[in-house]
Amino acid sequence: MPEGDTVWLAAKRMDTALRGATLTRGELRVPQLAAVDLTGATVLEVLPRGKHMLLRLDDGRTLRTHYRMDGSWHIYRPGSRWRGGPGHSIRAVLATRQWECVGYRLHDMAIVPTDQEDQLVGHLGPDVLGPDWDLDEAVRRLRTHPDEQIGVAILDQRNLAGPGNLYKVESLFLCGVNPWARVADVPDLPGLVERARTLMLANRDRPEQSTTGDTRRGQDHWVAGRKGRPCRRCRTPIVLGDQGPDLQERVTWWCPTCQERPAPVDPRARTGLPGTEPRRARY
Repeated sequence: MPEGDTVWLAAKRMDTALRGATLTRGELRVPQLAAVDLTGATVLEVLPRGKHMLLRLDDGRTLRTHYRMDGSWHIYRPGSRWRGGPGHSIRAVLATRQWECVGYRLHDMAIVPTDQEDQLVGHLGPDVLGPDWDLDEAVRRLRTHPDEQIGVAILDQRNLAGPGNLYKVESLFLCGVNPWARVADVPDLPGLVERARTLMLANRDRPEQSTTGDTRRGQDHWVAGRKGRPCRRCRTPIVLGDQGPDLQERVTWWCPTCQERPAPVDPRARTGLPGTEPRRARY
């Protein structure tokens, strides 16, 4: 799933292309919005909210899109060939005289009155990259569920909006926190959250996502994607495991030495036990 910084950069580019322009074509190719035609509306702004993208129009409406695992927006000059995938995967076409924005495999598309955007994103916690960022509030929300695994809690967008699996595993490694530790057992929870935010801020203006400071392929991450390879700190092989309610989508890399837990993980933090299953994350 794309991280919040990916959505932030995409929204910035979309805003540059569409802000203040009138749509000459406004197609939404999903069943629930197939009858909606946005042609003639003027785009006021395009902005990210966590992993959601909001496109505000001058007619008082907002279009929300979400990438999920495979979505993307592509921007072309009129007449250019669209290269984002097969035509049947196109979910939206927003065009002006100067640009054509084509949305592929978009999810959770919806239109609401702009003053009712909270129906779509009101459940989100403080946005790591947004003007509403509030470290104290994010930490308070995390601590509301002290027995939840930190590797699960930091992905729950109701706690803080934006971080995905990459920044989860990288920030946990850099802070020496075991992914399966309880939230209550993390020694410096504000420091962990701020580390994730610092990494995202460093990458939000570029497509490359480096957490090491080196953007070369294979050198850009500490643990993500490095199963079996030696830890950059201690040379212990990096381990890969499944974590969270959506196990197939939430793989976790970590170093069993640098992130060794000082004591067995509290059973209350484990998933699958009656009455202890963590909240299902909302995205």
